[in-house]
Amino acid sequence: MQSKPGKSDTERTKGRRRILMLLENCPFPKDDRVRREARALISAGYQVTVIAPASRSQPMREMWEGVNVYRYPPPVEKVGFVGYIWEYAYSLTRIFLLSLYVFFREGFDIVHAHQPPDLFVFIAGFYKLLGKKYVLDHHDLAPDLYEARFRGRSKWIVTRVLVWLEKFACRLADRVIATNESYKRVEMERDHVDEGRIVIVRNGPDLQELYQSEGEPALRKNGKTIIGYVGVMGTQDGVDNLLYAIKHLVFEIGRKDVLCVLVGSGNALPELKHLSECLGLAEYVQFTGWVDGQEQVLRYLNAMNVCAAPEPGDVYNQRSTAAKVMEYMAVGKPVVSFDLIEHRFSAQDAALYASPNDCADFACKLDFLIDNPAVQGRLGRYGLERIHNQLAWQHQSKLLVRMYKLLTSEETERMEA
Repeated sequence: MQSKPGKSDTERTKGRRRILMLLENCPFPKDDRVRREARALISAGYQVTVIAPASRSQPMREMWEGVNVYRYPPPVEKVGFVGYIWEYAYSLTRIFLLSLYVFFREGFDIVHAHQPPDLFVFIAGFYKLLGKKYVLDHHDLAPDLYEARFRGRSKWIVTRVLVWLEKFACRLADRVIATNESYKRVEMERDHVDEGRIVIVRNGPDLQELYQSEGEPALRKNGKTIIGYVGVMGTQDGVDNLLYAIKHLVFEIGRKDVLCVLVGSGNALPELKHLSECLGLAEYVQFTGWVDGQEQVLRYLNAMNVCAAPEPGDVYNQRSTAAKVMEYMAVGKPVVSFDLIEHRFSAQDAALYASPNDCADFACKLDFLIDNPAVQGRLGRYGLERIHNQLAWQHQSKLLVRMYKLLTSEETERMEA
């Protein structure tokens, strides 16, 4: 059938290729997944605009590697439940107002919401009423994350509300992007999303950003085996498990030739430092705090002999992919992890697995690897090959672009019908 009169083909094509990304819990381009997705879509010919909170010294408006970026001042931090309500109310209001500005100034055709918060569904729903498409990028399972963060102190009513919001968001979305098979299963079984609307795009590391290089000289000089952790340090991340494992390794097994280097920050960091002191680990544990710049992070990563993924075996971590595991693999490092479903899928034979939440077993796996450099090398090589051949972002980005091509082709068929 012939196209209906109206806009030219060029104008319609341009309109179908404009994407508005919404991000609340991290500045842009600091969030690795959002940065990589934006780059991939720009390279594929799409126009991408991102709305995100600003970090210190960032401009409120800029063009970043072809991405239009609009930022808003982050909310003043408040503690407790009231603090969470304030943060989301403030952030969603600022994001919605900026989205209106973009809508009238530049226009867009697809809202790509990086969730959580699942509250983005209300902004996306508003634009669906105006004929826009809605892509839900499911970074975290909010109900499971809430349960993991509060570890027995969660309230059932909050969990129920989060489940309802997740279900509403997934059902309203034109496409749902899952980060792994476990998330896809939740979206199908808990949220009742048709399998045909779900695509898996994993958090694979970018081979252009992670590479093997010289390690941090200060760490190499001490002559100790470096056990490393790189990542966020929240309650749900289980860094306390790693500290208990180091205590067992040093004082029960008698391993004095180790240094555990913890690179990163998070809301659990003050408690972790206090725990380290209480366990008598001052000589064996080093906290670097937040490290700016990918090059410096790589210097720490490449200085490590064995890397740790100490996430506890709760429902959230069983279902979630730990990006740190693949980052370890991307620089050829052997991994010790608790035996969790998605950790095992990611690392396979690049890791040794301890019984979930068994810190003594975790320590024994570390001890074995330290004594066996040949095994370290074998695990590291396997992980590096798996990243290069299957899990790297260079493979995952093709799935994202393919999904968008299918989505926009459906829109083309609808317009020309």
